Amino acid sequence: MLVLLETEALNPKTSAFDRLPVGELLRIMNEEDASVPLAVREALPAIEQVVDICVDSLNRSGRVIYVGAGTSGRLALLDAAEVVPTFGMPEGIFIAVIAGGAEASVRALERVEDSAEAGTRDIARLQPTASDVVIGISASGRTPYVEAALRTALQCGAKTALICNVADPAIGHSADVVISVRTGPEVVGGSTRLKAGTAQKLVLNMISTAAMTKLGRVFGNHMICVKATNEKLLLRAVRIVTAVTGVTEEAAGCALIEAEQDVRLAILMVITRRTKTECEALLREKSGSLRGAIESLERK
Repeated sequence: MLVLLETEALNPKTSAFDRLPVGELLRIMNEEDASVPLAVREALPAIEQVVDICVDSLNRSGRVIYVGAGTSGRLALLDAAEVVPTFGMPEGIFIAVIAGGAEASVRALERVEDSAEAGTRDIARLQPTASDVVIGISASGRTPYVEAALRTALQCGAKTALICNVADPAIGHSADVVISVRTGPEVVGGSTRLKAGTAQKLVLNMISTAAMTKLGRVFGNHMICVKATNEKLLLRAVRIVTAVTGVTEEAAGCALIEAEQDVRLAILMVITRRTKTECEALLREKSGSLRGAIESLERK
């Protein structure tokens, strides 16, 4: 029953929440939020499994498809959107599917999460294959829309995972891996946009960032595939080239112009003093890995 779920339980620390002064109210919220990273830590082994599945999928030209309803779906949309400019991923590789579609991204359409038919339809429309991974997100671990989406993905041969905030999710059987982050009762009973949502955001951050890093889209701790689409990002690209190669900002800017704002290519050109064409070929040979390209030259 819903009332027995961990995410629906009442928090004894906040039984008088509405009568507290603002300062005390905020202190308790902050204290409760501080427990979230510790809960995520307990789930690290399962998160690692999902990252490995995502890396394997992306290496086989597959996709990472997030599925959620309400807050979970909106967090999925945020992560999928930010992978593109941060890591230079093409559109359509990280995909977010939210119950209720585009309208639900800006409006609460709570009833749509109960539609198993919609979950089946929305995933089937993407035609998942064995190269894809579908990650469902459901605080309660029981959302019919998410369950149907995961079940459909499994039937199509895709790998599946579930991010939830309960110990024994009812829809866990539809996932190859379950990431259970037990955040406990919310300060406002059942409001899983709070600790549960924060935990989901942290887990999504980990999955996408770790997967992109293992695919060579991070060098050291630099976002070397950043798309320099505005002045701030262009300055960041210059700083990255400067930090990695040691050249002046002026030289880094010139290299970026020649590399058509491709940070990896600019770095490789500066380090190796080879032509743009030679460096492009080397990066292709190493599947876009700057680290792999540099190490291959060092071994020669």
